[in-house]
Amino acid sequence: MIQRLLRLCLILACLAAAAAETPLPPSGVTEGRTANEHKILVLLQAPPEHYRSGTAYGGSYGQGMGRAERRHVAEALAHDYTLHIVYDWPMPLVGVDCYVMEVPADADTASVLAALAHDKRVQWAEVMHTYHAEQYNDPLYPLQPVATAWHLSDLHHIATGRGVIVAVIDSAVQANHPDLAGQVVKSEDFVGGADPKGERHGTAVAGIIAAKADNGVGIVGVAPQAHLMALRACWQVSKDSTLCNSLSLARALHFAITERADIINLSLSGPPDKLLDKLLDVALARGIVVVTAWDRAAADGGFPASHGGVIAVSDDAGVPAKHTLSAPGHDVPSSVPGGQWDVVTGSSFAAAHVSGFYALLRELRPGAIPGKGDMDVMLTRVGAIDACATLTHLANPCACNCTIAQGEETVFHP
Repeated sequence: MIQRLLRLCLILACLAAAAAETPLPPSGVTEGRTANEHKILVLLQAPPEHYRSGTAYGGSYGQGMGRAERRHVAEALAHDYTLHIVYDWPMPLVGVDCYVMEVPADADTASVLAALAHDKRVQWAEVMHTYHAEQYNDPLYPLQPVATAWHLSDLHHIATGRGVIVAVIDSAVQANHPDLAGQVVKSEDFVGGADPKGERHGTAVAGIIAAKADNGVGIVGVAPQAHLMALRACWQVSKDSTLCNSLSLARALHFAITERADIINLSLSGPPDKLLDKLLDVALARGIVVVTAWDRAAADGGFPASHGGVIAVSDDAGVPAKHTLSAPGHDVPSSVPGGQWDVVTGSSFAAAHVSGFYALLRELRPGAIPGKGDMDVMLTRVGAIDACATLTHLANPCACNCTIAQGEETVFHP
């Protein structure tokens, strides 16, 4: 409990910072010079690794007059071009001594490099480049459970959900949210009177599925290049209460089916309904993946989780329910109305993760149907999704570096 509270405090602090600060440009460049912008590398020719100056071959590199003489040359260059030697490093493998020199703040680095290029004492000179580790610049990404649990950035080297359509049947989605702008390709209201700013539950579900990646704000969706149908069939009663009815859900399901959604996300639970049953049968018969939330308070997980053929998802609190997938559902950062982000918890949001995950699978196997052998989900021994193993298995069975190669997985069949 203490660890969870500490994690929650960290997430909330980062959420507050993300809301208060102006995002950096996507390149991460700030005003003024970077730490390396005014440093250059000056390379002086040195004996190769196997040569020792003044004697014979063999022995160590960098000792004796040769090394000292090159240091004197470096000092003379620094004096002549008004540079400051920061440090030096012998690199015998490539036959050079590397001197890091600092250019004065009021000098033009390009001009200094051009002059050094024509100095016969210099092998060559170059700017000190800066390189960035490959990671998302979305500030809340490190706090997303799937960032580490599913190795999400690694998954996106294999698939991003490109071109896959996910119907979010929920409360209103804020389509112009900074993390969702451009992600919603269709939006329909089957309730009426929607708040144009969106509603909390639907906006959070949509963000987990398909929030934009590398846009410098917020989070990264599980399938950041998927397309969303935002179908409002529910309405927000309070911050923690969202309701739907049979007719609004039926109309939204009918729309999603006729508009050929690839995946339908139903992060909701309630009593069995004959009309919804029939529509779900039609959706499944047409190869649409239907993902829904498992209700731990109901003996059979509630409806539509109890409907045969749907993908029922329980959150990661405790042992996964039988015939369900388990996904992160506690203290999950996501998008909320007003262009903000907040922490959400519940199987609704676990289901959203799995809808995004199936969008990745559907990109790799267009038209594939869960449980038919060509869209199998690999589970670890504790019943959690092994996202890396599943995707690499589908992308190239011979290139899997995950635990599936050790035979530790089971296969999930809905």
